Amino acid sequence: MELEISSDQDKLRISDIRAMLSNAFWSLGITEKEISKGIQNSALVVGAYKNKQQVGFLRVVSDKIRFAYIMDVIVSENYRREGISRKMVQFAMEHNEMKDVYQWLLRTKDAHGVYEKFG
Repeated sequence: MELEISSDQDKLRISDIRAMLSNAFWSLGITEKEISKGIQNSALVVGAYKNKQQVGFLRVVSDKIRFAYIMDVIVSENYRREGISRKMVQFAMEHNEMKDVYQWLLRTKDAHGVYEKFG
């Protein structure tokens, strides 16, 4: 199963994203409407896919020059511990739309070690 990481919003599967996010402690019960609005108002969204199934998601809120906040980083429970979240973060930070950003923020309650290498 090859992993595909993409910023193509047409590939996003809102129902899959909701299934992942609605169980996360920071977004319990989030609705598809809230997710869609968040996507529309984000500078960048990233999806991770295996076998045409969406297995990961993150979004970036940014002015695309000085500051970017990476948020809603989530990977389906069946695909955790495969490095998918790190690959998505790296993809976002290297994305052409974000190449000029020099201040990045990612808050985490329980995954400091996962993202430490990104500073």
